[in-house]
Amino acid sequence: MEKTKGISRARFLAGAAAVSVAAASRPAAAAAHHGLRHRGVVYTVGEGETPGTAWSATRMRRDIRAVRDELHADTVDVTGDGVERLTATAAEAAERGLHVWLQPTLADAPERDILEHLAECGRFAERLRRQGASVDFSVGCEFWLFVPGIVPGATVLERVENLRKGNVDPVRMQRRLDRFTARAAALGRSVFRGRLSYAAAQDDRVDWRLFDVVGIDYYSFFPHRADYVRELRRYLRWGKPLAITEFGCCTYKGAPQAGGMGWDVVDYDKGEIKGHLVRSEHTQAAYLTDLLGVFEAMGLYAAMAFEFVTPDAPHRADDPRKDLDMASYSITKTIKDRPDDPRSGWHWEPKEAFHALARRYAGCAH
Repeated sequence: MEKTKGISRARFLAGAAAVSVAAASRPAAAAAHHGLRHRGVVYTVGEGETPGTAWSATRMRRDIRAVRDELHADTVDVTGDGVERLTATAAEAAERGLHVWLQPTLADAPERDILEHLAECGRFAERLRRQGASVDFSVGCEFWLFVPGIVPGATVLERVENLRKGNVDPVRMQRRLDRFTARAAALGRSVFRGRLSYAAAQDDRVDWRLFDVVGIDYYSFFPHRADYVRELRRYLRWGKPLAITEFGCCTYKGAPQAGGMGWDVVDYDKGEIKGHLVRSEHTQAAYLTDLLGVFEAMGLYAAMAFEFVTPDAPHRADDPRKDLDMASYSITKTIKDRPDDPRSGWHWEPKEAFHALARRYAGCAH
C-alpha cells in the first residue's frame, strides 16, 4: 500500500486511531447468521519501496492462486493505490471464484484525485458485479489519516505526529471527516450498485447510515474471549453486517498486546529491530486463530487477516537484529535471495499463521 519514508499504513493503524472521537451509541442488534460468511486476507498492491518489491502482475497471479488453493480463503481484500494494479488484482480474484472486497486507498493526494481514483475503481467493481462476480466495494480506509485537510499535516507521518502531540481540534477534525466521508459514500453509490462499505479505525465516529456494511480495522487484545465479544457488539448497534476489514499482529512475543502499534519496534535509520525481541510465529498464529474463533461465534459478515505478504520487511534467520519480518503483520515471510542487496529477488514462505488460518478456513468452508 502507500509508503511514506518506508513506513506502510499497517504501521499506524489503531495506535493513532486512539485519538479519534468515540462512536455514538445506538440500540444493539444481533448477528443474523451462524459462522463467518466470508473468510479472507488483505492483499496490498503498491509501488513498493524498491523496484524489486513493487507490484508484479505475474507474482500477483501466483499469490491469488495461493490465497484460494493453499490458504483456502474465500475472500481477498484488494487494497492500496493505482487503478491498474487494483483492478487487475480484483479481476484475477474474481476469475478465481473468490469474493472480492475492493478498497482503493490513495494517500497524500488532493481530494479531487482521491475521489477520481475511488470512482474509477468503483466503476470497475460494478462491471465485475454485473458480470456475476461476488463483490463488495469499500470507499476507503481511515480517511483522517490518509486524506489531507482533515488532520493538520501534508503527509501521513506529519498527521500522525500532530495526532500524537494533540495538535488537533477534534470538533473541526470530525466535521471535516464527516464531510469527506459523505462525499466518498455518495460517489461510491453513484458508480457501484452493490454493497458499499468503509474501513474505519476502532474508535472512529462514522455515520453508518451511509453504508451497507460496517467495516472495522480491529487490533484489540484481551485476555478473555468474552471481552472481545463485548467490545465487538458495539459495532452491531447499527443493525448492519459487520466486516473485520483487518485483524492480526506482528511476529514476536508480546505483539498482540502492542496491537496496531506492534510495528513500532524498528530503528528505520539503522534498519534494525530495537531492543531484544523474541521472534514467535506461534504467538501470531495463536492470536489470529483466537480472534477468528470469536468472529465465527458471533456470526460476523467477513474477516480479512492483515496481511498476505509484506515484501519490504524481509526475514533474516541469520541475524535477529535485521529480522524486520518480526515487525510485520504478514502471514508469510519474505526471503531475499541476497539479504544485503536492495535489488535482490525474493520469494515468500508461509508462517505458522498461514498454516493455522488455512486449517481453519478449509474446515469452515461451506
